[in-house]
Amino acid sequence: MQGSAIVSLDKVGVTYANGVVALTSVSRQLNRGVFAVVLGASGAGKSTLLRTINYLTLPTKGSVMAEGIGNLSDPQVLRLHRQRTGMIFQQHQLIERQSALQNVLMGRLAYHSFWRSLFPLPQTDQRLALDCLGRVGLLDKALTPVKALSGGQKQRVGIARALAQQPQLLLADEPVASLDPASAHRVLSLLRNICKTDGIAALLSLHQVDFAKEYCDRIIGLAHGRIIFDGPPSVLDHHNLDQIYTDQTMAAVP
Repeated sequence: MQGSAIVSLDKVGVTYANGVVALTSVSRQLNRGVFAVVLGASGAGKSTLLRTINYLTLPTKGSVMAEGIGNLSDPQVLRLHRQRTGMIFQQHQLIERQSALQNVLMGRLAYHSFWRSLFPLPQTDQRLALDCLGRVGLLDKALTPVKALSGGQKQRVGIARALAQQPQLLLADEPVASLDPASAHRVLSLLRNICKTDGIAALLSLHQVDFAKEYCDRIIGLAHGRIIFDGPPSVLDHHNLDQIYTDQTMAAVP
């Protein structure tokens, strides 16, 4: 089931300027084709972990390595890593006044220079963006302003934008937290199917245990910035959940 590693963390720690310890000595790798979730209470370090994998938050200890290209502390390596890493956000991070197609095309900007991006992108990018909208069931909404879409549709536009990068890794920070249960199931099912079809490694942060058990191959449990569980959903028991969701004594992670 698991392929080769796409990114590896070696004894990664994150301590914020205010003294909050968000991650402590995390060593793990994410493999191609594995649909993984990180579970934890608020303040456990879930968002910090995802952001560190893409160097949106810099580790204060340890290192993050991207397969085949090197350490993310190297700016050139980081640029290549971000090019092949799609991100999906809880609050969508879309430009509401623009169409769904225009938002999806933003996933292609990393492949063009700044000056080239000021002009309409090539027809090949346009066709790819339309194909990505089709894969999430929104081809008929391509020219619709995002502000006119439902929450679930906006999240699917966000998925299409990430797919337009043709990523090898997808990071999704609480992607269904603001959705109703039916929309959440549709988004998670869609994400899983796409990642399995394309061989994309995925790491999602969730707080819904039932979603994690239903859709994910691997569950990583975080508490107080430490990994206290890592395994398939079938072996996650009440004792593990009690540890994962123990009262958080650390301050809320910024």
